[in-house]
Amino acid sequence: MNRISQQVQAACADACDLIAQVLSHQSASLTIRETGVVQSVRPGIARVTGLPGVQADELVCFPRAGIVSGSSPLLGIAFNLDPEEVGVILLGDSQYLQAGDDVYRTGRVMDVPVGEALLGRVVTVLGQPLDGRGALDIAERRPVEREAPAILDRAPVTVPLQTGLKVVDALIPIGRGQRELIIGDRQTGKTTIAIDTILNQKDQDVICIYCAIGQRSAAIAKVIATLREQGAMAYTIVVVAAGQDPLGLQYITPYGATTMAEYFMAQGRDVLIVYDDLTHHARTYRELSLLLRRPPGREAYPGDIFYLHSRLLERATHLRPELGGGSLTALPIIETQAQNLSAYIPTNLISITDGQIYLSPDLFQKSLFPAVDVGKSVSRVGGKTQLPAYQAVAGDLRLAYAQFQEVEVFARFGTQLDAQTQQTLDRGRRIREVLKQPQSRPLAAAEQIAILFAVTQGLFDAIPIAQLKEVEYHIAQTVTQQLPEVCDRIHRGSPLTEGDRETLRFTLSTIISTLRSNATPYPKGHPLSHAHP
Repeated sequence: MNRISQQVQAACADACDLIAQVLSHQSASLTIRETGVVQSVRPGIARVTGLPGVQADELVCFPRAGIVSGSSPLLGIAFNLDPEEVGVILLGDSQYLQAGDDVYRTGRVMDVPVGEALLGRVVTVLGQPLDGRGALDIAERRPVEREAPAILDRAPVTVPLQTGLKVVDALIPIGRGQRELIIGDRQTGKTTIAIDTILNQKDQDVICIYCAIGQRSAAIAKVIATLREQGAMAYTIVVVAAGQDPLGLQYITPYGATTMAEYFMAQGRDVLIVYDDLTHHARTYRELSLLLRRPPGREAYPGDIFYLHSRLLERATHLRPELGGGSLTALPIIETQAQNLSAYIPTNLISITDGQIYLSPDLFQKSLFPAVDVGKSVSRVGGKTQLPAYQAVAGDLRLAYAQFQEVEVFARFGTQLDAQTQQTLDRGRRIREVLKQPQSRPLAAAEQIAILFAVTQGLFDAIPIAQLKEVEYHIAQTVTQQLPEVCDRIHRGSPLTEGDRETLRFTLSTIISTLRSNATPYPKGHPLSHAHP
């Protein structure tokens, strides 16, 4: 009996040794994973329990949803860390998720791909290509939520960002590293201004990112088609979260797009990012917050709605030279209702940004494109970065246009006007006509200054308004050929000397006289025959 007992003990000892050896060899491949259970599912969110160690903004995974859908596992972001449960924002379709499914921690925060491989591509914030050009070759990923650069890491905004639009570059200039809000009612041309700015960055060594948030797929496709036709996709990244995409993707997309932009800024390059638009982003965040039972505040928005956009736009800046000297310029777009600039979200964005370009529906209905209201628009930084040559025309232009707008109101009553008032009206009408500009036809700085110089100096006073567009077109085509040295000095940032003014005045007068003596009907299909919204 003792012999049998000893044999059993020896066998048990051998088995224990064998198990210990197996465990020691496989310990490297064994992982301990914190797993929870889905308690409920709502559109865009899920409530889970059993993840006591989960951290804020940590990615969690729902493996069963991926198996059922036949795609990659469904991911979510731990958003609400309540004592009894965790509120998760889903980054995919919730139709394959149900109560009782397992969920586990991944141990990492939400990140996005960055790098040169993104240039020219149309992608989601998760790095999924949408342009049918195959998978992305990504070597690096970075978190979507990053701290904004410290104040001591920032440098003054000193370099202009030319939009190619006369009314903006002359009267509401933007600098590289600035945050300029584009605001107005729907269908007033907000996106058009942003896209024209992207088109004007060709050969300017500026990386552009167009971030579509909650837009219709047809509208996004139209923007992409315009960028491709104009050859702008070579230096542009399009990050898409369409209106039919999950709420979680729409919420996280602007932060991910900013991370992509910061990669290039850290390399000392200049980047322009367009958020189109943050109205949809705010509404998405409100919907997610209400579903997660966060307390509603004004207009049912959560109390941290200001922080939502401030932490995003504060990442736009110009870095100090020792940090590379790169810049990130932000053009957020916001939509108003019935021209109500004092609504909650518009006032938040106005206070965060460095100025706004306001588009008026009244001007739009009068076919004044772009429909920029100069009186309600402002740039708090860009004036210090504006090319010095603009100073020869900007002051006179703004003053003459403001006087015209005041006088025009009284002129509608048909009262008799003196000669000076009539001259103010005639000059103002020509300025308004000159500030019109067709879509997708940005102008170089020298071309803009030549045209604006002509109108402020009265060289257009004798030209019928109907012929101004033809004259503008010829000036833009010939001024760079006839005055290459003056144009070169303008682009290098030199002010206009008195000699330059006289040369410009003589050349422009000659061009106008030649056109008037050889007057021909305006050609059908002319590039500047009509403006588009």
